[in-house]
Amino acid sequence: MKTKEKKELHAKSIKELSNLIAEAKNALVELKLEKTQNKIKNTSSLSVKRKEIAQMLTVMRLKELAENQAKKDK
Repeated sequence: MKTKEKKELHAKSIKELSNLIAEAKNALVELKLEKTQNKIKNTSSLSVKRKEIAQMLTVMRLKELAENQAKKDK
């Protein structure tokens, strides 16, 4: 994931991030299926997709923590 894409993740809302994560998880399942059927040539795309999902989850968690902190401060 490029730096620009990471910055765009920070601009998205939690709901948008959860939708992106769901789509990425579905894409990962598709990649795993293609791998088992020997249709995929670039198997490193599996690890790349997992890392993208992890980055999205991290950004989402940071936003949740910031939101909770803002509620506590009030």
